[in-house]
Parts: sequence; C-alpha cells; structure tokens
Amino acid sequence: MTEYLSIGTGRIAYEVTGEGPLVVLAHGMGDSRAAYRFVIPRLVAAGYRVAAADLRGSGESSTEWASFSRTDIAGDLIALIRHLGGPAVLVGHSISGGAATIAAAQAPELVSGVVELAPFTRAQSVRLGDLKVKRYRAGMTRLLGTGMLGSVKMWLSYLDVAFPGPKPADWAEQVERIRGNMSEPGRMKAMQKMAMSAPSDAGEHLGGVRCPALIVEGTLDPDWADPRAEGEAIVAAMPDGIGTVAVIDGAGHYPHTQFPDETIALLLPFLARTAARA
Repeated sequence: MTEYLSIGTGRIAYEVTGEGPLVVLAHGMGDSRAAYRFVIPRLVAAGYRVAAADLRGSGESSTEWASFSRTDIAGDLIALIRHLGGPAVLVGHSISGGAATIAAAQAPELVSGVVELAPFTRAQSVRLGDLKVKRYRAGMTRLLGTGMLGSVKMWLSYLDVAFPGPKPADWAEQVERIRGNMSEPGRMKAMQKMAMSAPSDAGEHLGGVRCPALIVEGTLDPDWADPRAEGEAIVAAMPDGIGTVAVIDGAGHYPHTQFPDETIALLLPFLARTAARA
C-alpha cells in the first residue's frame, strides 16, 4: 500500500513491507520503486522491514520540486528514515547511490550501512580511451539524447543497452510501466534536472562516511568503460576499511533487477553485519 511523506512543498511516495530491522531502498532516475520488485520479497523473507521509496519527481511522488540533486534526494531519504524510526541500512541505485553517501555522512545516527548499486558518486570525466568501448559509447549517446531531447523513446533505448544479455521475465511489462510513468506531466522534466545535477556533492562526502559501505558494480554497465575501476575509486575516497567493492559478472546498470539472486547473495551477509537489531 502506498504511503506518503510530506517534505516541504512536495511529498514522497513509499511502501513498507515486512518486520524487523529497517532497510530503505532508493531507485535510480527515470524509474520507480518497482525496480526492486524482485529484491523486496527476499529481504522480507529474510526478516527485514523494507521501505521502498519513489524519488522526488518519480513513480508516485510529486513533481513540483525546485531541484533534484543528490543532496536533495539525501534529505528526503533522511526524513523518511527518521519518520520510520531508523536507523536503517540505505540501499541506493545510480543517482541515489550518491545520495546514500551524503545521507550516511550527514546523519550517521540514522544510517548504519550503505549499499550503492552502480552509483554515480564522483565527478565524471570522459577519457579518449573510454570511447573505444562500444557499450559505453552506446549508453552515453542514449543518455545524452534523453537529456537534451526529453525523449521517453530515447530513454527506453538506453534501458535496452543498460540491460545487456538476459532481460527480466517481465521485461515487456517493465518497459510499458516506465513508458507510462515517464509520459506523465513533469516526470521527464524531473529526470532531465536529475541528469543535469553533477555528482560532485556526493563525492565531497565520501571522506565523511563512517558506516560500512558495499559498492556493487556490473561488468557490462554501459555507464562506465571500466565499472570495477569506478567502484574501486569510490572506495578509495572513503576512510580506510569502510568500503568494499563487489562485481556481478554480466550485469549492466541494474544488477538488482537483472540479477536479483546475485544481488541478494551480496546484500544478506552485509545486512547481517550492519542492520540495527533490537
């Protein structure tokens, strides 16, 4: 059942399932909490209380926000964790991976651990050698086209590249759900603003993370020429001993949707160590 949390002039949609230590899931841009549809039942079965949120401007959350930066998203997630009686382990994907970094640094009493799935957490730069990687060129072309044109069709074309190899069993339904949601008034504008927000605000907080962090990358993620190197750079910017990198072979930019079994196999041991228990 969808619930709403009012924050300033907007409201965030979320859904809570299960009982136990709190785990908060945040998706990437151009998506909704449905991205975690394969992960949530497994976490609930393992004894966790799972809150899946729609980012501002996404899913069932409102669209009339002044800005859509990682800092803004982090503030929303901190407010949700506080509302739900945290602390929580915070799982963020892509842009919300960067937001999870900020939330952990700004509210350490509310975040006991962070998992960042294919996160955009550092300032990005394109090297000439990166352009030799075909999947990287294909992904960047489609992302830039989506940002400039505001095209839902172009965004769906990017998703086809971001899910290399096997697609989820309900792929057709996923595509139509995203097409429908992104065609609603204000949704694409919100995503364009997210895409324009630089991840430097998250990078500035990497050194302030004090809780354990797990960075999960996919070997075929089109958003980086070398996904493992990106994950290792994120961990290197954190205090020593805080972060760990895990790589899922064959996964693209959405390991939690494309390879939920492998993602859960990484999440459960991490949660066992970090989730706050009564």
